[in-house]
Amino acid sequence: MEEIPEEKDILFVTLAKDGAVTLYADEEWAIERGADPSQLHMVEVPRELYSKGTIQELREYVASYLENQHGQLPQT
Repeated sequence: MEEIPEEKDILFVTLAKDGAVTLYADEEWAIERGADPSQLHMVEVPRELYSKGTIQELREYVASYLENQHGQLPQT
């Protein structure tokens, strides 16, 4: 039986030196809000979490994703 891939949505994220993440719905909006395009990370988020999760749950998911993809988060 063929596995159905999980549907995902995209968030653009900046990561501060203290480990705080800022979430943006799209790249243009992030840039309009002053985000440096070279510092944006694109993160695929499961659709269920994107549509029904809290902002805190999204931030925790993104922080965990970035930690797994890029090593440790910045230290204060």
